Amino acid sequence: MDCHLSEELVAVRDLARDIFTDQATTDRIREVEASETRVDEHLWAELAKAGLVGAALPEEHGGAGLGLDGLCVLLAEQGRFVAPVPLWSAVVAAMAIATHGDDEQRGRYLRATASGSARLALALEEFAPAEPNAPTCTATAEGDAWRLSGTKAVVPSPQGADAVLVSATTDRGPGLFLVEHEIHREQAETTTRDLSAHLHLDGATGRAVGVPGDDALHQTLRRATVALSAIQTGVARGALALAAGYLAERHQFGRPLATFQAVQHQLADCYIDVEAAEVVLWQALTSLADGAADADRAVLVAKWWADQAGLDVVHRTQHVHGGIGVDVDYPAHRYFLWGKQISSTFGGAAAALADLGALLAAEEVAS
Repeated sequence: MDCHLSEELVAVRDLARDIFTDQATTDRIREVEASETRVDEHLWAELAKAGLVGAALPEEHGGAGLGLDGLCVLLAEQGRFVAPVPLWSAVVAAMAIATHGDDEQRGRYLRATASGSARLALALEEFAPAEPNAPTCTATAEGDAWRLSGTKAVVPSPQGADAVLVSATTDRGPGLFLVEHEIHREQAETTTRDLSAHLHLDGATGRAVGVPGDDALHQTLRRATVALSAIQTGVARGALALAAGYLAERHQFGRPLATFQAVQHQLADCYIDVEAAEVVLWQALTSLADGAADADRAVLVAKWWADQAGLDVVHRTQHVHGGIGVDVDYPAHRYFLWGKQISSTFGGAAAALADLGALLAAEEVAS
């Protein structure tokens, strides 16, 4: 596996880093977190103007055609700055339409998403004990449309979304459905300070994206899982850089805290965790791109590392900040909040490990 980025991906990384450095300052993030929507619409517009929102989408629909690799490079940079824009959910939803949607759905949403003039929300989670790959929300066919019932939990950043891509179960199996009309929303603030919502479908009308019972939901969940892993690697790397800078400047007993061996060991462990999480992330991306037989396994390994190691890193980096680490207004706390939120999405590290064990056991039985 070659972990070196192509010229196109390097260009995405560098351009994203420039925009986030300029736009996602600590003061600006505080301002957005106090706003009504908690989404930085100006930053979203700048990313779209630069072609980054559409980096993963097909060229024939206004994108750059860089696929999931391009999205993950962008998301890793977002995580480094904990920038409050709903990139992963909106773009993963658009990628599902690009892969499984019909011509009308592609024509209506893909170019508009790439340009920033439209935004999709993604509703894949439900309250426990529901599993993301087996939603308890149901969809019943009514002519060319589908009638959806049930509740989707913690839908990220639905404010301003033109439509919601919802997972639900039919008599043919699970599928994805595009809901374009108003849905009853129950607002819910998340750990990251994002304003999510619980969506009560209550018989909402939706249109199928793909054929219910096909692999549309499975593919979308894999993309969403890897996308979140990419953000988490960025969050962990950003937290580590913040801690290293702080410890280099902070003095105790006449010398920088960064020179104390106990602190160095803590940050060395963090560095190893971040590097390992990034390696398995790219292994998952490579397996997905190649259609490899081990793709599901690679995705679960990437998820476990992102959830477990990512959470360990934000814990350690907040700890080495000492007293200022508990200040909820200090940037270190924001990295902790993001790391905590991502580590529990789609079930967390324990769920990933259980799913990986079940997958390995099934493969052993099959062989």
